Amino acid sequence: MTARSGSMAENRESTEPDNSTSGNVVIKDLHPPVRDQRAEILQGLVQEQKTIDPKYFYDNQGSGLFEQITELPEYYPTRTERLILKDNAEAMAEVCGPNSVLVEPGSGSSEKVRLLLDALKPATYVPMDISEEFLEESAYRLAEEYPWLHIHAICTDFSILEKDPEGLPEGKRVIFYPGSTLGNMNPADSIGFLRNLGHWLDDDGGVLIGIDMHKSTAVLEAAYNDSQGVTARFNLNVLNNINELMGGDFDTACFEHRAFYNRNKYRIEMHLVSKRDQVVTLGDTKIGLTTGETIHTENSYKYTPERFQEIAGQAGFSVQSSWSDEQDLFSVHYLSLNGKHWEP
Repeated sequence: MTARSGSMAENRESTEPDNSTSGNVVIKDLHPPVRDQRAEILQGLVQEQKTIDPKYFYDNQGSGLFEQITELPEYYPTRTERLILKDNAEAMAEVCGPNSVLVEPGSGSSEKVRLLLDALKPATYVPMDISEEFLEESAYRLAEEYPWLHIHAICTDFSILEKDPEGLPEGKRVIFYPGSTLGNMNPADSIGFLRNLGHWLDDDGGVLIGIDMHKSTAVLEAAYNDSQGVTARFNLNVLNNINELMGGDFDTACFEHRAFYNRNKYRIEMHLVSKRDQVVTLGDTKIGLTTGETIHTENSYKYTPERFQEIAGQAGFSVQSSWSDEQDLFSVHYLSLNGKHWEP
């Protein structure tokens, strides 16, 4: 599944940064641009292979369903990554080094970073999210739990930043990017994304990143086709969100969830399959679907250690350290720029 950081921004009129400070929290609003959602959605649905960007999963209903997914017995990624972070926090702290500026793009509720803060003891934590209200609530909640931690929260759409955000604190920067969110990008885009993160770093910086591993088809397909049908409801709910955003008339009863592992491309694909010939109206536009035609809603790429090292290398990084669970279901890696390592 993709990260919630792709949720849509509110309308913003000002183009100048707004700052507010209270106690150990600074909130910086960089006014993420409002994208033309209508054009973006229609562009995906008029292609030969119809698509919907997975960020549209995350309305209130979708976000709640995703939280349920993370607790399902078949869905191993979230609990496995948490265990890796918890069990290896001290080792990760040694590699990251003390007093870093810890930057988390798409921070959401900052839930996973809590497993590292006591060990890493960063000089500053920089959560970044596109939703200002959610970001502010999360930052102040975290500040109450960690009164020693300086929090410099930035409201921005990190996915379109070509350089480090304006006003990012000085110091050795470590980017924390958990959840295997990189897997939602195709390999070429993931290389570009990592290369862009490299522009945020000085020579001593690094990236601590979660990556889902290639494994048996049975384990992967079970994780995306749970017995309780929660993932199916999550996938179908994207149509409800499109209806809300576009004044559309998608009928979820006319579609079914399909998820499978494409072993040739090392990715889980999620689709919505039309059960019949139908015409959907979105505002002034009509979209025709035939029986069996699909709307492709998400990819989730899985990596062998060798393939991930190759991706990282093409982006200008080397894998300095890696941690995994006993079954090699999931992994966390520390990447350094051009082979330059932090020496504790």
